[in-house]
Amino acid sequence: MPSPASSTLPADRLRLLSSAPPRAGGAYVLYWMTSARRTRYSFGLERAVDWALELGKPLVVLEGLRAGHRYACARFHAFVAGGMADQARRFAQAGVTYLPYVEPAPGQGRGLLEALAARACLVVGDDYPCFFLPRMLRAAGEALARQGTRLEAVDGNGLYPLRASERVFSVAHSFRRHLQHELLDHLSLPREDPLAALPRGARPADLGDLVAPWPSALDAAALAVALERGEGWRAALDLAALPIDQAVGPVEETPGGEVAGGALLEAFLARNLDRYGEGRNEVEDEAASGLSPYLHWGQIGSHEVFARLVAREGWSPERVALKPTGSREGFWGLSRGGEAFLDQLLTWRELGFNRCAQAPDYDRYEGLPDWARETLAAHARDPRPHLYSLEDLREARTSDEVWNAAQRELVQKGRIHNYLRMLWGKKVLEWSRTPQEAYERLLILNDTYALDGRDPNSYSGISWTFGRYDRAWGPERAVFGKVRYMSSESAKRKLKLKGYLARFGANASLFGAG
Repeated sequence: MPSPASSTLPADRLRLLSSAPPRAGGAYVLYWMTSARRTRYSFGLERAVDWALELGKPLVVLEGLRAGHRYACARFHAFVAGGMADQARRFAQAGVTYLPYVEPAPGQGRGLLEALAARACLVVGDDYPCFFLPRMLRAAGEALARQGTRLEAVDGNGLYPLRASERVFSVAHSFRRHLQHELLDHLSLPREDPLAALPRGARPADLGDLVAPWPSALDAAALAVALERGEGWRAALDLAALPIDQAVGPVEETPGGEVAGGALLEAFLARNLDRYGEGRNEVEDEAASGLSPYLHWGQIGSHEVFARLVAREGWSPERVALKPTGSREGFWGLSRGGEAFLDQLLTWRELGFNRCAQAPDYDRYEGLPDWARETLAAHARDPRPHLYSLEDLREARTSDEVWNAAQRELVQKGRIHNYLRMLWGKKVLEWSRTPQEAYERLLILNDTYALDGRDPNSYSGISWTFGRYDRAWGPERAVFGKVRYMSSESAKRKLKLKGYLARFGANASLFGAG
């Protein structure tokens, strides 16, 4: 397999979707940025830079945003546009041609990748295991193979490569133990700043009128002017004019982009890491990182999170325990907060990626464990305490004030507090006619509103509601059977919810002094 001489990309992070050799007469190297939407700690961008240096060609970066997928909305477009502004600034400084393409209407971007690829030496893209991206990658591979253009897909999703193991792990303990055995052999980090390898004064590629048939809703020239003036992406994109779901509006307090994501990471490490283990489920003074939207959109990578975490703690591999046990604490030789955070970043996050990469039924009810489907089927005809329509749920019209508050937080802020997200899912199971209906409703609600939805962690979290990565529990209950049960009454006893209900509850005065 041809490879740049300077490349240190691990072999198990590379897939060939079109195996043509690099085109000798190509004008540039094209990096197709789809899921690693960042300029730092990116294996995909690093690979494209290495190819550009090897071939002596300029680098062109295409970052697209479709208007036609099921959940396209103003919220997600605004978040990605924030990242595009960061990319535009960084690529301009590096002399890289950057095409931030926002589709004006569904289908209008069709053919743009193929047109750019036809003049490229080769195309490097991002590998990603779920939502519509695997289908998009396969289709691109077939199209580029027909035109004789090489397409490499690079896995930069997690610390452990997607295809380092073919095993699908059913519980976190076994996956954690596996990682403790195997991860250090795969723990290579991409370069912090791959663009730094490009020669100073690099000249952008001349695309001429090549992209003229595909005008972007985001005006790249207007964006460049806006950035020079210290303005943001809104000067270059009329978000309200796009044919997307405008009812799901931007979350202004959570701006997109690697700059915002990096600042959030620094603040978390400085202020909340030490109390992460105990504080991530606190409601009034939550110690969660808030990084999940940035990780989902690839605006920050888990390699950067890991690098900054271990640098802060002065960690080295020599601090790792000699014997893997699968324990959540004590293996990595980090602080208690560092161990707890790494377990979420590594074990739980990448457990979802493991299933999405290896199991085609990752997002289907039929993919749940046999025991869970059997017990839920045995209780499928149990009377439900309430039956709510999807619109009742969407608009938080239930009799449960805690659930309503969690749903309002999702609609307004694009996220739900960690503990309450689990309760939110369990109640939808309790209030739906069948467990299959509940599963579909949770996918719809989460993927419509959550900034970190449509993600391997979304599918693993929702399926956990129905028993995945869990065990059978007793006593056996109506509706749930042996699937773990949760209640709002228990949440009220465990959590300080008064302030939360004041922010998101329609009838906060009904809640006692608690």
